[in-house]
Order: sequence, then structure tokens, then C-alpha cells
Amino acid sequence: MSRLRSHSESHLVHRIGWLRAAVLGANDGIISTASLILGVAVAAMSKSDVLLAGVAGLVAGAMSMAAGEYVSVSSQSDTERADLARERRELRDQPDSELEELARIYVSRGVEIELARDVARQLMTNDALAAHARDELGLSEISAARPVQAALASAATFSVGAAAPLALVTLSPLNWLLPVVALGSLGFLALLGVLGARAGGAEPLRPTLRVIFWGALAMVLTTGIGAIVGKVV
Repeated sequence: MSRLRSHSESHLVHRIGWLRAAVLGANDGIISTASLILGVAVAAMSKSDVLLAGVAGLVAGAMSMAAGEYVSVSSQSDTERADLARERRELRDQPDSELEELARIYVSRGVEIELARDVARQLMTNDALAAHARDELGLSEISAARPVQAALASAATFSVGAAAPLALVTLSPLNWLLPVVALGSLGFLALLGVLGARAGGAEPLRPTLRVIFWGALAMVLTTGIGAIVGKVV
């Protein structure tokens, strides 16, 4: 007689929700604050002015990230709740149709029709709403929207990311500020790319090159605009 044997597996998909917000927050914190610092510094302002602009960018950016994440993820959560409410009504009013609908989903995945109906019947007996949420709507505990978690993760990691170029400003003399902040921030971005890839279980090379490219582009454009505006003003 054959026996079902379990084996331990370590998957990282449960990290998707907070990892996306955390990487986005830290990446945006480094790039936006470093770009702001470079744009202000190239206009030949004092170091205190550069620090003031950087701190203002940190606070404003952290609040913006938190608000943006909360609003966007709340919209996703509202949609999920509306879909679940609609599915709950359909299960109450049309249980047979819902069973057949679930069975057809399994048939489309390669299960024979009678077996699919048996599986659907057993799953709906246990928890009909959970079965339809998972297999019809694609909703699960792992992918569920968590607005507060996303907002806090984005704000916190933005602040940590923004603090990195600010620390470089305090440690470098004014005449070396531009190269120190630019190169140091690219180094922080590279580290972030590696850490984010490792946390997600991916190979680090492509994410690291991607974040360095976009970070460098943002810094170059902002520095150029700062230089032009600084001359005009």
C-alpha cells in the first residue's frame, strides 16, 4: 500500500506583500533623496542648505509613500471584499451552479469531470467561500491586501533608504559632496538590489543592474536640471 509522504519545502511567495513595499520604499528613498541632494548641491549652495533639502525630502517622501501605499492597497482590499461578498451571495442563492462552476475550473486544469465534481463538492462542504476565493477569484491569505502593513513598510524603508545619502552628506566635505553622494548612493542601491533578490530567492545580478541603471539615470537628470536652474536663478 502506498503512503503519502510529506517533505519540507521552503517557499518565499509569502514574502511578496511586504517585500514589494519594502524594496520600493528603500529604493525610492535612496534615489529620490540622493537626486534631490545632487540637484541642490550642484547649484553651489551651502552644506546646511543641502542637508535641509535632504531632510525635508526624507520626511515628505516617507509620508507620501505611506499615504500612496495605503490608498492603493486599500483600493485593492475594497475590490477583494466586494468580490467575496458577491461570491457569498451566489453561494447562498445558487449553490448548484457554483459547484458546477468550481468543477469546470478543475476540468480546465486537467481533472476528469466526475472527479472534478467530487473534489468541488468536498471542498465546498469544508469551506465553500474559501474554495471559490482561491480557485475562482485567485485570492488567498498570501496575496491578501494589507494596507497598513504596506504603508508602514514603505514609510519605514523609505526613511532608511533616504538616511543613507544624508549620512554621506554629513561625512563628505562640500567640494567632494557630488561624487561621494553619487557613488555612495549607487553602492547602496547595489546592496539593496542584492538584498532584495536574496530575500525573494532570485539571482541578484539582474535586479542589481536594474536598480543601479535607473538610480544613475535619475541622479544624472536631476543633477543636470539643478545645474541649469542654478545658473538661471
